[in-house]
Parts: sequence; structure tokens; C-alpha cells
Amino acid sequence: REVVLAAVQKDGHALGYASLDLKADREVVLAAFQQNGNALMYDIAPELKNDREVTLVAVKQNGTALVFANQELRNDREIVLAAVKNDGGALFFASPELRADQEIVYYATNELFFD
Repeated sequence: REVVLAAVQKDGHALGYASLDLKADREVVLAAFQQNGNALMYDIAPELKNDREVTLVAVKQNGTALVFANQELRNDREIVLAAVKNDGGALFFASPELRADQEIVYYATNELFFD
């Protein structure tokens, strides 16, 4: 466990090589997502994949990780707002309802054009 934890802290994509048990370990998964939000692409335990806090950590690190979130979380205003503040392009992966949200669109375009 400690070896994998150290590995994902250096490169979140190391999570892809972890055992299923470690992909169900909240601390290991969060460490991977803090290093690289796109590690959300890996087959982690369903309870973590559907966990709001875990997804929020991923999109705060890399907004486009929203593409790997489930539909319910793509419709979560706080998660989508965090994603577009990190990368305006994440707007593309939000639910249709949130793509029409003025505040979210504002932050997405502001990040794309003024950062």
C-alpha cells in the first residue's frame, strides 16, 4: 500500500497499475486525484467513482476530468463550477442544464479567454 501511495503521489496515472483493493482505498485514490485529476478515468471502486468529494478533488486539479464523472455528478453545480474554474473547456462535459447556467458559462468563458 505504501509503495502505491508514494507512486500515485508522484504520478496519479500510477493508479492504473494498482490492485483492485487499492483502487478501493480512499486515501490512495484521493492522492492520485490530487496529483492528476484525469486519474478519474481508471476503474476505481464504484462507491468512490460515485463519491462527490472524490470527484470534486479530481476536477479541482484538472477540470476536464469531468468527462470521466457520472451523469449525476456532471449535473452537480458545485462540481461543474469547480471544473470550469480550472478549465473552461470542462463546460462541454457538463449536463445540458448546467451548460445553460449563466454563472457557470461566465466562469468557463472567463477562464478560456482571460487566463
